[in-house]
Amino acid sequence: MSLSCREVIDFIKKFTLKGESLSQPDGAAVTQIEYIEIDGKKIPRFINEFWTSKQRQASSIHEVSYRACFKPQLPRFFINLLTKEGDTVYDPFSGRGTTVIQAGMMGRKVISNDINPLSRIMTMPRFFVPDIKTVTERLCQIPYKKGNQADIDISMFYHPETEAELTSLKNYLQKKNEEGKEDHIDSWIRMVATNRLTGHSPGFFSVYTLPPNQAVTPDRQIKINEDRNQKPEYRDIKKLILRKTKSLIRNLKRHEVKNLSKAGEDAVFLTKDARFTKQIPDETVNLTVTSPPFLDIVQYDKDNWLRCWFNGIDAKKIAKKITMSKNVEEWSSVMQDVFFELFRITKKGGWVAFEVGEVRGGKVKLDEYVVPLGLNAGFKCMGILINLQEFTKTSNIWGVKNNKSGTNTNRIVLFVKV
Repeated sequence: MSLSCREVIDFIKKFTLKGESLSQPDGAAVTQIEYIEIDGKKIPRFINEFWTSKQRQASSIHEVSYRACFKPQLPRFFINLLTKEGDTVYDPFSGRGTTVIQAGMMGRKVISNDINPLSRIMTMPRFFVPDIKTVTERLCQIPYKKGNQADIDISMFYHPETEAELTSLKNYLQKKNEEGKEDHIDSWIRMVATNRLTGHSPGFFSVYTLPPNQAVTPDRQIKINEDRNQKPEYRDIKKLILRKTKSLIRNLKRHEVKNLSKAGEDAVFLTKDARFTKQIPDETVNLTVTSPPFLDIVQYDKDNWLRCWFNGIDAKKIAKKITMSKNVEEWSSVMQDVFFELFRITKKGGWVAFEVGEVRGGKVKLDEYVVPLGLNAGFKCMGILINLQEFTKTSNIWGVKNNKSGTNTNRIVLFVKV
């Protein structure tokens, strides 16, 4: 659906979640509404469970590990509400590609940007979903050489035979890329392998380590191995790539595969600073759904060194390009320029859903800093949506027990260009 500003706010006020359907119930509104004053303006804050956070109620194609990513239900809510088929959806901080993948499945055109080149590696292949037979045939064509060793020491992560297979795959993909012959099947295999490098179950190439959204240092892994009295066991690279491929496509519907392919043919994938995206023409975007990096909580080169090695990327060089602000003032200054750029590329009547969390133990509510940034750029702020989620096992493990701490609560500032 694509609604007017008044209809959008009416919808949000009366919103209720019933299974997988969005509905406006008769009678009293179910959304809690409060007003806060920011820069002399009263901004409505809408509080409800606007979407479920349950993983099983999202498409399997999204199940790619990445640090600090939101659930696909979030962009789906805004894409449903604010766009129609054929509209253009953009994410300037694309990460694992949640927004654009969801938009593509729903028949929208997409623009993806992230200064991190790993984002494109993880996103673009999923627009061109292969069948299992084709992936199997390609994996069998890749020359695996016994005794192959990596050019860095990764023995603390991998069995020697696994290291040989992994290095052979890396060399094959590097050669195909250098020759300009890497096709959609090779890119799919690269994407899956990149997401199977390390993890905490036998479904990954490595011995037991931290969850797959980050890679520990070799020294730390040696300590983990000692503490757990473990040695890397052999993992069959081909088998695990096929297993993950089957998992990623297991509940994709035929029309979603078709929509993804159509969106992928015209998709724009950028690796630019989100403040400077001249490749995107003025007033061409109907909806932006994004979540920017939050202050200095991620160390790119330490988290991604192994993924970068596998893909021939200089992690330290990329880390220098990524803006990681140390305080809210620095962060706001960078985001202000992002908003100026978003205003330029957004169509009149277009929307921006800007998701931020609570950082520093809930003491910093970035949504209250974001509102003035959008207003300064020329947008009208329609309000702040707070999606209250049921807490997962992971959040409890990390000590996040309620919505007063951490980033488990989605806080989305909604703007429109009038």
